[in-house]
Amino acid sequence: QVQLVESGGGSVQAGGSLRLSCAASAYIYKRYCMGWLRQASGKEREGVAIVDLYGTTSYADSVKGRFTISTDNAKNTLYLEMNSLKPEDTAMYYCAIGLFECTTQARASRYRGQGTQVTVSS
Repeated sequence: QVQLVESGGGSVQAGGSLRLSCAASAYIYKRYCMGWLRQASGKEREGVAIVDLYGTTSYADSVKGRFTISTDNAKNTLYLEMNSLKPEDTAMYYCAIGLFECTTQARASRYRGQGTQVTVSS
């Protein structure tokens, strides 16, 4: 059974940091393009950070220099380190594996976690 289990969301003040984790089933981990999507209330889902099969990463312009996507292959886990958080980063964040487009333009994936809420207050 395919599973994506996310954790690490929460509420922080602007300028703070959070680290999201996504533990994935071994069956799908690193077999596809992986990344993080987010969706703010009333807005479209958007790609935040992507890592392809070769380990190449890419980021949305809005998070470059502040967010870092990484992997731990021993744990089949995908991470998103978020620093210098801003109120506009407030959204539900989703771990996504099997992105239909391996760029930050991706909006959907074959597999997606249940989401973890990130709230940044000013």
